Amino acid sequence: MRKVIVLKEAQKSDCLFLYELLSERKSYENISHKKLPTYVKHVKFVMSKPYSKWYIIYRATEKIGSVYITKQDEIGIHFKEKNITNKIRSKVLKMIIKKNPHDRYLININPSNTMMKKFLKNEGFELIQHTYEISKNTSSV
Repeated sequence: MRKVIVLKEAQKSDCLFLYELLSERKSYENISHKKLPTYVKHVKFVMSKPYSKWYIIYRATEKIGSVYITKQDEIGIHFKEKNITNKIRSKVLKMIIKKNPHDRYLININPSNTMMKKFLKNEGFELIQHTYEISKNTSSV
């Protein structure tokens, strides 16, 4: 029997789960931070409601990940289980798009994340830019 996938809006009570999810990310998955924030900073971030919508992904009653959409129509999907299938990933992507209709959607990924590159291409997404960064710690300017 298949377990149903459900998206429920993230609540304050989900902060610990979201922090665990963040702390489990591999370096090739990160784009927004190089160092894990403290739990207190994370809770403050979650409670600031930084995204248009932020959902916890459930498979039956088990929390398996989160998905959000930003005010710039950027989608972020993260799963707790590393062996999540592309079928589930695709279903969640379609669910958030259906719940939040817009003209276009963006997904930013780390260029080293080859699995997501392949997945997004298979879902019909096209590469539109490469973004480069310099920080004051590594700047030679």
